[in-house]
Amino acid sequence: MPRLVFTYHQERCVRLAGKLMQQTAMLWPGARVGVAASGGMDSWVLLEVLRARQRIVPFSFEIMALHVNPGFEVNHLPLVEWLKKSGVSGHIELTDHGPRAHSPENRKRSACFYCAMLRRKRLFDLCREYGLTHLAFGHTADDLASTFLMNLFQTGKVDGMSASESFFGGALQVIRPLLLVEKKHIRRAAAHWELPVWSNPCPSAGVTKRAEIMEDLSAFIGGHKERKKNFFNGLTRWQLDKNRVLPPEDGHGSA
Repeated sequence: MPRLVFTYHQERCVRLAGKLMQQTAMLWPGARVGVAASGGMDSWVLLEVLRARQRIVPFSFEIMALHVNPGFEVNHLPLVEWLKKSGVSGHIELTDHGPRAHSPENRKRSACFYCAMLRRKRLFDLCREYGLTHLAFGHTADDLASTFLMNLFQTGKVDGMSASESFFGGALQVIRPLLLVEKKHIRRAAAHWELPVWSNPCPSAGVTKRAEIMEDLSAFIGGHKERKKNFFNGLTRWQLDKNRVLPPEDGHGSA
């Protein structure tokens, strides 16, 4: 098998994901991983990273792209072509989640929260229907930072975003392999892989509480690169320590 060759940013994504996967025992032999593929750069890079990890880890696991279109545009044709070219299986469906979230049906919650809730429920259903053992999301270190700050400022809780978490009595493992990777590496890696990222057509895109929190964080950090580095390093180490799993005695069997 030819050696994998990556650019610096691609290598950062693959290596940091591998570190997290290994130290949290995220996958195991025969795992069947559904990848929540939204069409954004994070989920695209996650697909490429998992394809790379398939060739690196000492056991086999499967991946399947799950695209639940929120219903604003039929914009998933690039994903269809990529799946055919890459030999990756996938499930693609068009829903009305987005319009419903922006309708009178949703009276109490933000449109983003309601749409995400509907999407996640459908993803859980698809995992059960296809017999998948894992559901992978493309959340990054930036998402960890914004979630941590939102929890702190809005609920007074010190909480982050789990790298690996069991649901339904252990029937499904929700994983976030890119949680140690900063968005700047994701962005460059997506460009180097020439991934067909499409823009988010949602009318609420870019005006969410999460986006507001990240703007506040950027203003606080300003031009202090060391301040940002320490903040991200501290958060990712803390989250990794919370999810770390001791390796089996023989050193094999999970990643």
